[in-house]
Amino acid sequence: MLRLLLVVTAALGLTCGGTTAAKLDLATVNQAQFSPQRSKGFSPTLLKAEILLDRARFSPGLIEGRFSENVAKAIKAFQIANGLPSDGKLSQETWDRLAATSTNPVLVSYELTRKDLSGPFTKRIPARMESMARLQRLGYHNITEKLAERFHMSEQLLRRLNPGIGFRKAGTKLLVPDVDRGDSHATIAGVEVDKGARLVRVLDSSGKWLAIFPASIGSADKPAPSGEAEVKRVVHNPTYHYDPHFAFKGVKAKRPFTIAAGPNNPVGSVWIDLSIESYGIHGTPEPGKIGATFSHGCIRLTNWDAEDLASMVQKGTKVSFKDEMANASGE
Repeated sequence: MLRLLLVVTAALGLTCGGTTAAKLDLATVNQAQFSPQRSKGFSPTLLKAEILLDRARFSPGLIEGRFSENVAKAIKAFQIANGLPSDGKLSQETWDRLAATSTNPVLVSYELTRKDLSGPFTKRIPARMESMARLQRLGYHNITEKLAERFHMSEQLLRRLNPGIGFRKAGTKLLVPDVDRGDSHATIAGVEVDKGARLVRVLDSSGKWLAIFPASIGSADKPAPSGEAEVKRVVHNPTYHYDPHFAFKGVKAKRPFTIAAGPNNPVGSVWIDLSIESYGIHGTPEPGKIGATFSHGCIRLTNWDAEDLASMVQKGTKVSFKDEMANASGE
């Protein structure tokens, strides 16, 4: 069980690109108020906004405390859902509405456990898929990667929040984002895959957006499908089966092979199988590339977003592929 405890103080210093960055400690981030984003550098205000967006299921993808395309898409979706001007920029009005979604602190203390440290870890994972097939498991590389993914952030941010800590001893107190989204008790009507916007939306029967996830969706060589599909099944901790008919670039194998399960498996920690053969919605071993790169035709999310989506769908859930950005409101 996670033990989330408030920290009285945790003053840290940040350095970025050889210059002193914004002060980062628990009070600074938890008590951050709106301020205009003047650069692409680190911002306590933006970090707080990202965590609030994540908790509200308007996922910014990898939390880094910096502005990115995925953050802009999350802000824009939140604005649309709340009837605000939707330019994808963090305005005072957007900030006030976002801050009202939760009064819980966005940064908390987490106590490292023996289970965290036990792994199993897979220190070296080859780049070639054929070589991956020789491994017995594709686990996290190390405890840093495992913790960063658990709390939806980059490894760089984890280290910056906890300078000088080696993540090696049970009982060590760490400063982490509180990204507990809680259980989704809403009944969903369907899932919308917006290929143009590179977003996956979860809708209720009225068309309200229950969740928004950034996604990598197909490519020119391996486009995502169009039209309608439905969920066939959800597979947690899946293995990955490669068929030579896929003809992926860089894969020379002429025979099928299977890659063992694990969060660094090519389809990550969960596979949502669709009624269109060989297509699914799944996780990824590289959360930082979501929305910025293409996929082999499937719909790729961060592992945590894919797991959240998997908890909301069931067999028969409708999945619609949209070639143009939807204009529907979240209300």
